[in-house]
Amino acid sequence: MARAAKVHVGPLVSGRLTTPVGVDTSLLRSSVPKVLAVLVRRGADFATAEDAVQEALVKALGAWERIVPDDLTAWLTTVAWRGYLDLVRSQSARSDRERRVATEPQPGDASGADDTLALYFLCAHPVLSPASAVALTLRAVGGLTTRQIAEAYLVPEATMAQRISRAKTKVSGVSLDQPGDLVAVMHVLYLMFNEGYSGDVDLAAEAIALALRLARVVDDPEVAGLASLMLLHHARRPARTRADGSLVPLAEQDRSLWDVGVITEGVTLLQRALAENRLGPYQAQAAIAALHADAPSVEETDWIQIVEWYDELLGLTDTPVVRLNRAVVVCEADGAPSGLTALAEVAEGVPRRSAVAAYLHECNGALPTAAELYAEAARQAPSVPERQHLTRQAARINQLLRDGEYLRHGSVATTGP
Repeated sequence: MARAAKVHVGPLVSGRLTTPVGVDTSLLRSSVPKVLAVLVRRGADFATAEDAVQEALVKALGAWERIVPDDLTAWLTTVAWRGYLDLVRSQSARSDRERRVATEPQPGDASGADDTLALYFLCAHPVLSPASAVALTLRAVGGLTTRQIAEAYLVPEATMAQRISRAKTKVSGVSLDQPGDLVAVMHVLYLMFNEGYSGDVDLAAEAIALALRLARVVDDPEVAGLASLMLLHHARRPARTRADGSLVPLAEQDRSLWDVGVITEGVTLLQRALAENRLGPYQAQAAIAALHADAPSVEETDWIQIVEWYDELLGLTDTPVVRLNRAVVVCEADGAPSGLTALAEVAEGVPRRSAVAAYLHECNGALPTAAELYAEAARQAPSVPERQHLTRQAARINQLLRDGEYLRHGSVATTGP
């Protein structure tokens, strides 16, 4: 079964060009951040270096139709560096920068420390907005083109080009030697993952690939926990929506559609991370996802252990979202009254609180209240599929009321805690 990191990620440059036969696309893609980091380490400013790397990729697609070099990274480094020199000279750069790059290093010299981690830090620099950081990471570390990123975000290519250009300009003066924020990098990758899928680019798969790559260059159990969390959620994706795009609640998902191979990979990563005894929020969330993935059905889910993991998560990051999700699992473990008590700790106005309240009141037999709350949640829903799902729940409850049925009819208000 295919691993999540191997999901098709499209051509390296514009949609008109494809990777030459015989070239490992994933290897070529992984070379992009290495080459870019080498150029920046040699003194190139980030924006111009990134342009040079993209030009080198275009040249590679032509030259490698004839013969593929033994060392792709070295070839790209040599061509990109020469291209950078040409760009600098053609732009009549300031004399101090000309002097800095006048002496070309040995061709193909891409040895030394792997600066991929430094590039992750650079793309997640605090001067960048979250949207810009995600776009720059996809471009500089992920090797996607501006066109692909624009299609993924459903914006014009020119708009995305401006966003990336401004981001590159903001970090051009930042040294690769500057300490980075690993938490910020993980946040950027998780934002990318949650963008999901649009157009020809699967941003969730891109985020998984980048998280797995990050886990290989940094020894931190939280990075492994993040990659595990992504894999475990991604494994359930085929069952999350129907053919018409409507949402399928966790309780109604066809678990035979869950990708067992991807689940196994995620659980293996999680076990390694937890063995280091340095628990973090992503590991705790991954443990919750693993318990859901391990259950043959909703009824057979170990809700008590999931509540315990939510308690661990609260100790690490006490947020309204965590408390909201905990209220649902408390309901499943201890009954609706306990769930409603837990919900009382979540302030009014927290996104999706009405949806959770509707489900808990339904479980508690208060169908008129549940119908009102489902309708309220539908009006507040941030997406069309979620709005349609909640509207159907309100209609279902109202039909039960008309039919005079006051029994519990389980249908989770969200796609699962």
